[in-house]
Amino acid sequence: MNTISLAENGYLPTWLVRFGIRTLVKKRLKSEKVNARVKKEQLISQLQSSPLAVDTDAANEQHYEVPSDFYKIALGARLKYSCCYWPDGVDTLDEAEIASLKQVAERAKIEDGHRILELGCGWGSFSLWAAENFPNSQIVSVSNSSGQRTYITGEAQRLGLSNLKVITADMNTFETEESFDRVVSVEMFEHMRNYQQLFARIHSWLNPGAKMFIHVFSHKEIAYLFEDKEADDWMARHFFTGGIMPSHDLLPRVCSPFKLEEQWQLNGVHYQKTAEAWFQNLERNKPRTRAAMEKIYGQESAVVWENRWRIFMLSCAELFGYKNGNEWGVSHYLFSAD
Repeated sequence: MNTISLAENGYLPTWLVRFGIRTLVKKRLKSEKVNARVKKEQLISQLQSSPLAVDTDAANEQHYEVPSDFYKIALGARLKYSCCYWPDGVDTLDEAEIASLKQVAERAKIEDGHRILELGCGWGSFSLWAAENFPNSQIVSVSNSSGQRTYITGEAQRLGLSNLKVITADMNTFETEESFDRVVSVEMFEHMRNYQQLFARIHSWLNPGAKMFIHVFSHKEIAYLFEDKEADDWMARHFFTGGIMPSHDLLPRVCSPFKLEEQWQLNGVHYQKTAEAWFQNLERNKPRTRAAMEKIYGQESAVVWENRWRIFMLSCAELFGYKNGNEWGVSHYLFSAD
């Protein structure tokens, strides 16, 4: 049994798992920084000839068709499955979720009455919050998961919201005849490949003067694909098949016909704190977590998958916290359609 198998079966203490993750993070960073500029240019060229997205079924199975019961254990009250915002005075995951949702709305310059399209809406944290806080806006949310649509629709009904519509669609084929004033996307572009094709398609759905806000995790300089090629490509194998780690400058380079209006960088510590909070939620609720794993993966695989989710959250925490959050973090962009 190799080290990864030992960790997946729960035989290694958490401190040792963290140490192993940090070792792999350091190794990955060193490897990716060799000829980084050349590799980035090659990657951009590769993306231009790629499909809009790849392995969408795998990504869906790994994350988005996992039932909401599990995420209700791991995430905060708003079920925000992405980096939260932890400014001074914010000490809990629930508060950090709200702080992040407000930040997105502010940076997207959303006004009540705007028609809003959210691409990759997850469990609806932003769409539901926006529907509550911008009652005169009409919001269309797109997710690749039927389970997420069912959950969001149920929450909208429970909250008495009539200004939110949820669509289940693969971004490879999604089209709409509606037009919008704002597009919001939070941690979806990391699952995409042909950005130029995607930007052009989104641009055709916009009203004059419209803007698009994108939130992605990123590295400050390097960009790379998640590919399952070697034994330690664990993340690509189990949780991020077909994904990409963009560099901070990647999307602005391929955003035509949009124009970059503003951009921001969030220190990786915000994601570290988010992932640590998710991990602690699992630790505090071990019986519920085990029951959820048995329901999702079956009794024989429950232990391994419970530990894989723990390792996944620890991996996120250690990656984004590496060097005090000064390597990997989160990038925000506001793009103008005109």
